Order: sequence, then structure tokens, then C-alpha cells
Amino acid sequence: MSTDCAPPSTGACWVDGRLVLDGSTPVAANDHAIVVGDGVFETLKVVDGTAFALTRHLRRLRFSADGMGMVPADEDRVREAVAAVLDADPSAGKLRITWSSGAGPLGSSRGDGPGTLIVATEPGSAWPAAEAVYLCAWRRNEHGALVGLKTTSYAENVRALEAAHDHGCSEALFLNTAGELCEGTGTNVFLVVDDALVTPPLSSGCLAGVTRELLLEQVDAVERPIDPTEMERASEAFLTSSTRDVNAIARVNEVVLPTAPGPVTLAAQAAFADLCERSLDP
Repeated sequence: MSTDCAPPSTGACWVDGRLVLDGSTPVAANDHAIVVGDGVFETLKVVDGTAFALTRHLRRLRFSADGMGMVPADEDRVREAVAAVLDADPSAGKLRITWSSGAGPLGSSRGDGPGTLIVATEPGSAWPAAEAVYLCAWRRNEHGALVGLKTTSYAENVRALEAAHDHGCSEALFLNTAGELCEGTGTNVFLVVDDALVTPPLSSGCLAGVTRELLLEQVDAVERPIDPTEMERASEAFLTSSTRDVNAIARVNEVVLPTAPGPVTLAAQAAFADLCERSLDP
């Protein structure tokens, strides 16, 4: 179903079997996602009423839950919730799945009850054709307990993104403790250096982004450690994420890249767009 002439997304939310359309989401105050950020999540783009790459996102949701030592969400129940919110909000552009460990004490110890499943929609995000990014001072810990997991403990990202906004940028990039380029607050990053497309390896501490994974299956790119000084001599660069797809970088701090988007970025955008045309669950 085409949504070109559909009304704007009004948002819908499903919480443990209850569909909520008025914003009165019934989440307990002692839910551990609220108390200590003890949960995992996935954000997906929605195309014509369909959640894009849902199977891959559910695979990563389970990976994150396993990594957190949580009982994973039931996949059939998640799919049921996704279908319910998209039926209620057919013009949605974005969908988020959140799975927490459920109600618990007001501290780090978990409770022994069931987890909490929340699925919500909202309009899609709008990004400039080429973004300015801010290389922030804080470091990702590539040796930490949450490496590679998409958890609701996102305060570090919130702080970095606010700093980026303060510098007139739409995204912040992190180095890791080794001083190598890692990732953005919600993105993976690719550079063209010496005519080669490169991106940080997962060993850098970056998240295994679904868009990153799909793009690496479509284009030739090298996963290797990247020194931040390479951003100063990159001929072009771009970000990938579920809400951006492939989006050019025009500036890193005060360094303006020569082309944005350049030919490699345009080719990557075309390859990803072709993939999306061929399948909504690749």
C-alpha cells in the first residue's frame, strides 16, 4: 500500500498486549529499563507499512538480550506487536522495539518476573542531504561489557549528540580507547581513503549496524582500524543507519570534505536503494 497521500503518522504503541493510541503508555515505574536502563532495543524504518529488515533486527535483538543475560523476547509475540502497531499507524515511518528485563528493585539487581515488550511508531526522520558531524572528546570502551549490544543505556549517546548539536552538527562520532575511529551515536561510518572504501571493524567496539551489514554485502569495502587523522584526508565519507540508509558527510568538525556526496557515496546509495526495491526483509 502506498502512503504517498496518507495522513501523517500519529504514532501507535503496543505494551505487553495492549495497543495504546492516546499516549497513555502503561509502563511500571519500577521497570528496569527505566530504573537502570536494563533493556535492549531495535529501531527500524517503515516502508509502505512494512518494517524493513525485520528478521535481521529481531536476530540482533536476541543477540543483545543474550549478551545482557536476559531471557529473550518471544519472536512471534514481537511480530504480532509489530503488525498491530503498523495496522494502527499505516503512515508510520519509524518503528522501535524495546525489550526490558521487567519490573525489579530500585537498584541494579533484577527482579524475577517477566520482561516488558514495547513496540511504538512515529514519523520517519528527515536528514540533510549531507551532514556535519562532530568528533567528540569522549571514548567508546571497546573492552566493556556492553560492546556490540544495542541497549537502553544510551545516556552517553544523548550527551554526545547534544554536544554535536551545540557545534552545529547532526551526529557525533566516537573514538575508542585505542584512539581509533569507532562509530556515531546511532550510526556507522565509512570513509574513502586513497580510493578505497573503509569502515571500522567490529573489534573497534562499534555496533554491528543492520544497514552497515547489508551495505557490506552489496559493495566492496575494507574493515580495518582507522586513525582519526584519516578523516582529514578522506575524499568523501558517509554514515549508515536504519533511519538514514546511506547519507553523505559534508564536514567533520571544521574539516570540509572535498565532495558530499561523492561518486562512491552515490554508488553506495544506489546499491542500497536497489536492495530496498528488491526486498523489504533482505
